[in-house]
Amino acid sequence: MSDWVWNMTNTFGAGAAPSVRRNKFSLPLAAAIFAIVSGVSLTAPDAVLAQSYRFNAVAIEGNQRIPDATVVSYAGIGRGEAVTAAELNDAYQNIVNSGLFETVELTPRGGTLVISVTEYPTINRISFEGNRRIKDDALTEIVQSTSRQVFSPTRAEADAALISEAYSQQGRLAARVTPRIIRRSDNRVDLVFEVFEGDNAEVERISFVGNTVYSDRRLRQVLESKQAGLLRAFFRSDTFVADRIEFDRRVLNDFYQSRGYVDFRITGVSAELSPERDGYVVTFNVQEGQPFEFGRITTVSEYEGVDAAPYQEALRIKPGQTYTPTDVENSITRMERLAVRQGRDFLRIEPRITRNDRDLTLDVEFVLSRGPRVFVERIDIEGNTTTLDRVIRQEFRMAEGDPFNPREIRQTAERIRALGFFSSADVNAREGTRPDQVILDVDVEEAPTGSLSFGGTYSTTDGFGLQVAFQERNFLGRGQTLGVTVSGVSSNTNYSINFVEPRLLGRDLRLNFGLSYSESESDYSDYDAISGSFTTGLTFPLSERSSLNLNYKLNARDINLDDDSDVGPLLRAEAEEDLRYSSSVGYTYAYDTRLTGLNPNAGILLEFGQDFGGVGGDVEFIRSTARAIAQTAVWNEDVTLRATFRAGNISMLGGSDSIATDRYRIGSSIMRGFTPDGIGPRQYSPGNYDDALGGTTYAVAQFDAEFPLGLPEELGITGGVFYDVGSVWGLDQSDSDVFYEDFSLRQVVGVSLFWDTPVGPLRFNWTTALQKEDFDEEQTFDLSIRTDF
Repeated sequence: MSDWVWNMTNTFGAGAAPSVRRNKFSLPLAAAIFAIVSGVSLTAPDAVLAQSYRFNAVAIEGNQRIPDATVVSYAGIGRGEAVTAAELNDAYQNIVNSGLFETVELTPRGGTLVISVTEYPTINRISFEGNRRIKDDALTEIVQSTSRQVFSPTRAEADAALISEAYSQQGRLAARVTPRIIRRSDNRVDLVFEVFEGDNAEVERISFVGNTVYSDRRLRQVLESKQAGLLRAFFRSDTFVADRIEFDRRVLNDFYQSRGYVDFRITGVSAELSPERDGYVVTFNVQEGQPFEFGRITTVSEYEGVDAAPYQEALRIKPGQTYTPTDVENSITRMERLAVRQGRDFLRIEPRITRNDRDLTLDVEFVLSRGPRVFVERIDIEGNTTTLDRVIRQEFRMAEGDPFNPREIRQTAERIRALGFFSSADVNAREGTRPDQVILDVDVEEAPTGSLSFGGTYSTTDGFGLQVAFQERNFLGRGQTLGVTVSGVSSNTNYSINFVEPRLLGRDLRLNFGLSYSESESDYSDYDAISGSFTTGLTFPLSERSSLNLNYKLNARDINLDDDSDVGPLLRAEAEEDLRYSSSVGYTYAYDTRLTGLNPNAGILLEFGQDFGGVGGDVEFIRSTARAIAQTAVWNEDVTLRATFRAGNISMLGGSDSIATDRYRIGSSIMRGFTPDGIGPRQYSPGNYDDALGGTTYAVAQFDAEFPLGLPEELGITGGVFYDVGSVWGLDQSDSDVFYEDFSLRQVVGVSLFWDTPVGPLRFNWTTALQKEDFDEEQTFDLSIRTDF
C-alpha cells in the first residue's frame, strides 16, 4: 500500500493578517489515488469508507513542545486496532481542532501511522499600534492572548473584535482592528494589533414625537445624551453610546412618572446612522397620557392588635398633590420605621391603588399586614479591596439576627451606590441555613475616589486665578473625606485643609475639621488683610428635611497698611491693633425641601445660625446669619424662578469693637451691580481718603428668572433677568466724615447671559442701579467663570 496524506496548512506571512487555509484530500479523491497506486479497481466510494487499516505503531514528527502522548491522545488511534478511512479523517480533525498546530499531516507507512505536525509559534510579545484614545494598559486587560502563550489565530481574531467593541462603547463605530504577526527566531512571533480608531459617531440630533406638555428642549435636559454642538470637540456626552440611550429611556420614564404621568410610555427609540457613519439622529416616540393626583389616602389594618390610626397620622402626602411613586415609597418607609419603634418587626405595608379616570386621581390605601417571620442570618460582602466592611455595613439599617425587610434591602443598595465609592453595587438575598433565615450578599466593584484637579477662575473684580485641589473621598478606605486646596488670584491667596467623618461612631453623625489661611490685597481699599481659622463641628439630622450643626471656630485676623496708604482715622486705628483672636461656639439649623435628581423644580431652603464669641479670644460678640431660598419652574418647566433672601448681624459685647475684617461687605457676590466694597458705611474726605468700612448688619433680597432664548440648546446659552434690593449698614464707632452708617436702600436691575462652555459655566451680568448713594461704586458689567481641567 502506498503512502497517502491528510494535510492542513495555516500560512502566515511576516506581518500579514492571520489566515487559515485547510488543504486535505477528500475521501473520493483519496480513494481514487489509492486505487491507481495499488492497482485495485474500486467502483464506489463506499468501498473506500469500508476499507480498514491496522497500524502497529504511531510515530510523531515535528513536535517540539507538545509531547507525543498528547498528539496520540487527540488522534484517538490505538495500536493494532482496525481503523477505517473515516476514522482516520476524524483523527485528523481532532488534531486540527486542538488549536495547537499550524500544519497537520497523517501518512500511513506500512504498519506505522506517521503524524507530522508543525506547532503554532509562541507569542513573544503583544503590542498595539495606532491607538490614542485607549491606552496600551487598558487594551492589554481586554485581550485574551498573552505573552509566552501558544498563538491562536482564532483567539487573535476574537481579541480584535473585543478591542473594536471597546471603541464602539466610546462611540467610535468606524474603528477597525487588524491582528498581525511578525516571525521571530525559535518559533516565536510578535502579535501586533493595528488599530484604526476612526472618528466619534456623534448624536447629531435628539428629537421627540408625541410630547405635547413638555418641549423637546426640556426633555433633552433630562437625558444624559446630548446633541453635538459647535464646540463638539470638547464634549463626550454627545458621543453615541447604545448603553447611554438605554439609560436615557429610564430617566425619561422617571421624569414623567415623578410628575404624575402614570400612563407614560416610550413606544420606541430609533437611532439612524448617517451615510458617513459619523452621526446619529435619535428619536424618542412617547405617549404622555394625563397627569394624576393623589385622591383619598387611607390606612387599614389586617394585623390583629395593630391600630391603623397612628400610621395614618404619620403620612405626609395629601389629596390633591401630584402623584409620584417616590412619595408612596417614602410613606411606606416612614410607616415601617414607626412599626419598628412600636416593636412590630414583621409588619408589612402594601399600597393598594384605585384609579379614578373621571377626576384623574389615584386613591391609595395602605394595608398593614403581618409578614413572614424571616431573619437575617448574616451579611457577606465581596469585592471591596480598599473600602472597609464597616463602611458598607453602616448603610444597613439592620444587622445579623434582625427581621428581614425586602424594601429596606432595596434602599440599602441605593445608599451604598450613593456613597460614590463603587462603580457597581448589588445587594441580593438568598436562603440561609434554615427556611426562616436569609443571607444578604453584597457585591461591589471599587471605583476611583481620589482626584487631583487644576482649576481656573476669572471675574471682573479679582481677575484671573488658579486653583489646585486634592481630594480623597474614601480616605484609607474608611469612607472619610480629605481635601487640600491652594488657590490664588492677583489679590488673594488661600490655603485650606478639610477632613470629614460622615459616620462618627457608626451613627448618622457628621464630624468635620477645617484649617484655612488667606492673604488678601484689596483693590478697593488701601489695606491688606491676613486671616487664619480652625473650625470643627458636628451635624446630625433632626428630621427627614432638617438638620442641626454645632460648631466651634477659632479665628485670627490682622489688618496691615502700606506706608503710603491714604486712609482715614477709623481704619488706621483698626490697623494699629495687634493680631486679633476670636473664639466662638455656634449652631446652624437648616430645613431643606429642595428636591434633587429627577425633579429639581421646586422647594425651599431655610437656614439660620448664630456664633457666640467670648469662649476665650480677644473679643465677645454674637453673629447671626439667615438665608432663605425658594425656587420653582413654570411654563412647563422651561422658565426657572428663584427668590433669595440673605441677612446678617454682628453685635459686639463686653466693650469690644468690630474691625473691617469682621464686618460685612456684600458687593457683587451678594448684591449685584456694585464693586465688593461699593456700598455701605464709608469714611470720606475729599482728596484725602475714601475708605469702605463695611457694616455690622446687612439684608439683601434677590429675584431671578432664567429662560431659553430660542437658540439651539446645544449651544448652551440661556438668558435671565434679575432684581436685587438691599443694604449694609451699622458701625460700632463713628466719625463726622462717615457716610451711610444708617440704613440706606439700594436697588438694581439687570439682565444675564448664561453660557455652558467646555472651560466652565460663564455668566455675564449687565446691571443698572435704580437707587444708590452718591459715593457708591457701581459695577455695571460682571463676568465670572470657574472650571476644573
